[in-house]
Amino acid sequence: MYLFKLNAIDSTNSYLRQLSKNEDIEKWTVVTADYQTEGRGQKGAIWQSERGKNLIFSILVRMDNFKARDQFLLNCAVSTGILNALTPYELPKLKIKWPNDIMSVSKKLGGILIENTLMNDAINHSIMGIGLNVNQLAFPEDLPLAVSMRQLIGRDLDRDLLLHEMIESIQNQFDLIFERKFDVLLKAYDQNLYRKDAAHMFQDLQANMFMGIIKGVDPEGMLMVEHEDEIIRTYNFKEISYL
Repeated sequence: MYLFKLNAIDSTNSYLRQLSKNEDIEKWTVVTADYQTEGRGQKGAIWQSERGKNLIFSILVRMDNFKARDQFLLNCAVSTGILNALTPYELPKLKIKWPNDIMSVSKKLGGILIENTLMNDAINHSIMGIGLNVNQLAFPEDLPLAVSMRQLIGRDLDRDLLLHEMIESIQNQFDLIFERKFDVLLKAYDQNLYRKDAAHMFQDLQANMFMGIIKGVDPEGMLMVEHEDEIIRTYNFKEISYL
């Protein structure tokens, strides 16, 4: 594994994308920065982070004949890897909010942005951007659900130690991909799904609001929601949102 540590950058994902054009790049390459000027989240959202307080990093993994149809397993590997690394810190009610936010109770602790490069029907390499709120004590008013580890457990944490713990844990989960143990990954993700088997309000693309119960995810990463008519329908992450 090769690790780049930077002070400030536009985006760690963008930096790795440029590096990926070099055929000699390591199979596992990590870029971390104290600050991002153009950090991105899911659905085009901006990832805001106080300079030098949190973890901002991206991991590039070169894949070997990994089919694009199985790409949701990358979400499973990264999110469960993060969860496993955070478990010893005794954060309350750690869960994965579909598709890949890291939650503690009902607050957002971290987020993941995965960008894949395809070659025919296979993924050549994957870049996984990860933002984790670590030592930040206050967040902007427009981020009412954000929370940090420092706020939850009452002490500052060693970001370098935490970074290496998270990378190692994610690598362990990717071993399950390389060993083709897909069912193990999917089960671990499903068991840690935020608000599974609980009623929640959703909104679809037509702005229709409805109450549903999350029943899990299918192998393609579609969220399975049971409606009031007891029919289970599946949704892509762009087709439904939590309220």
